[in-house]
Amino acid sequence: MDLATALDRLPKVELHCHVEGTMRPATVVELADRNGVRLPTRDLGELYRYAGLDSFLEVFWLVQSTLADRGDWARLAYESVIDGAAHGLAYRETFFTPARHLDAGQDLAEIVAGLDEGLTAAEAETRVPAMLICDADRAYGPRAALELFERLVELRRRGSPGIDRVIGVGLDSTEAGVDPRSYAEAFALAGRAGLHRTSHQGEVTSAANVAAGVDVLGCERIDHGLRIVDDEELTKRFAGERIPLTVCPNSNVVIANAYPRLEEHPYPRMRDAGLLATLNTDDPALTDLDLGKEYRSAAEAFGYGFEDMVAIALDGVEASWLDDGDRRALAGRVRAEADRLSAALAAR
Repeated sequence: MDLATALDRLPKVELHCHVEGTMRPATVVELADRNGVRLPTRDLGELYRYAGLDSFLEVFWLVQSTLADRGDWARLAYESVIDGAAHGLAYRETFFTPARHLDAGQDLAEIVAGLDEGLTAAEAETRVPAMLICDADRAYGPRAALELFERLVELRRRGSPGIDRVIGVGLDSTEAGVDPRSYAEAFALAGRAGLHRTSHQGEVTSAANVAAGVDVLGCERIDHGLRIVDDEELTKRFAGERIPLTVCPNSNVVIANAYPRLEEHPYPRMRDAGLLATLNTDDPALTDLDLGKEYRSAAEAFGYGFEDMVAIALDGVEASWLDDGDRRALAGRVRAEADRLSAALAAR
């Protein structure tokens, strides 16, 4: 047993992962062929090169466009959890962003039902549960977000198949030039309906947007949130209130090009400041990642030992939207397996 293997096997929670960004390369090609989507190259290693967030989003939207029907969504969700479970995934709250599909004529109820079918099948095989967060795409604007969340609430009232798996809403896509306050009405509606709320803020915009995510949108956690370290008082507040940040260090290097090397990422500063900064992959299949590799590379880049990484895994449990009983049970599972793995490491 070496550290890399132990971290791969350690039970881990993931709170920032886009289900569309987990699509296997072979599945991208197969669905593109079947659904008439023209890929600029069949060498996805060549396609998956990004000059920044907007460059990445063009590829992400292309991959999204291969999902044409309920069966495609079910296959995506199933393969996503199967692949995650192979690298220690124990629980996931995963994003899906349906705006472009709805614009193309797909039905939200069918998308949700397909995702639920796939997740149910994967859970039966792996015992890894996954819940859904419905993201609004900033590229479509606040009105589309409001209409999306209204439709989501309607499906909840109707008891539409799979809708109980949707536990929250979020906001993703391009940040630059978008005022998060313009989404206040949509997020207020979601909050009144009892949905959890999160939002991508502060990856390429200011700490003020991170604050707005909580104070204006009512978010319980923030996705990325890197710029929080620019505001000492906001950092102290988030640390004191244990407001989670779902950080994706490798993604911030590969997708956003925010830092030239992982070693220069502010994640250690965030942890040292007492922030509840979790570790996540974002879009693993589009960045040659898995959750085990995320943990291994963070340990190597930031000089963390096994116990440091166990603490990060437990923070992921704390930051989840599980109820108290399920959270305690999952934390106990992480600690028990960590003790076993630690003993195996010590016996090397």
